[in-house]
Amino acid sequence: MNQIRKTMLDTIHPVETPEGIALHLPVAGLVSRALAWVIDTLIRGLMYIILGTLLVPLGKTGLGLLLVLTFFIEWFYWVIFEVKRGGKTPGKSAMGLMVIHDDGTPISWGASMIRNLLRVADFLPLLYGFGLVSMIMSRDFKRLGDHAAGTLVIYSEKPRQAAKQTDAQPLRPPFPLQLEEQQALLAFDERSLMLTGERAQELAELTGPLITEQQHPVDALRGMAHWLAGERGKTS
Repeated sequence: MNQIRKTMLDTIHPVETPEGIALHLPVAGLVSRALAWVIDTLIRGLMYIILGTLLVPLGKTGLGLLLVLTFFIEWFYWVIFEVKRGGKTPGKSAMGLMVIHDDGTPISWGASMIRNLLRVADFLPLLYGFGLVSMIMSRDFKRLGDHAAGTLVIYSEKPRQAAKQTDAQPLRPPFPLQLEEQQALLAFDERSLMLTGERAQELAELTGPLITEQQHPVDALRGMAHWLAGERGKTS
């Protein structure tokens, strides 16, 4: 079951607050972060087009002002939005993401500046090559800027619950579970709301003897989690 627990939490970043409260932060993956970056890039591109249309006709003065504003947008677009809008640029907001410190606290000016200044290094040698390699090698999908700044990109929106996920009936586990194993089941129940049906079933099937061939893996594990949480309306 130790292996089960590690697998179930493979995209969850655990944090313990000074008050001793355990938090499980859902780490954002490559695809959602890439889509957020595309949205932000399109928005910045639109800003450049509008500014160019307005300022270029003004001659050298307008061109100089355009260069200054372009520099400001290129370097501070991300920082201002991340700090002033709760860790969310428009792209991150559209994808339900936010950037925070590793300890779960809101991102600061200093951390945002560091992670975004290092976009230059992440972009090398081409199209975020180093950043992509860093994210693939990192358990929390951190690019170089995140490692340097001590930041983390997570899902900020609570996923919608599907009907089949709310119908799971409490189910007594087939054998006594250790505390660590019980925590793994509870974590799976919470995390399954964030996964596709295929991914949830893939993880559920790794639990081996907990599930019989006649049981639906995801529903069975969620039922056991409900039973452990005190919903003892059904036993096996």
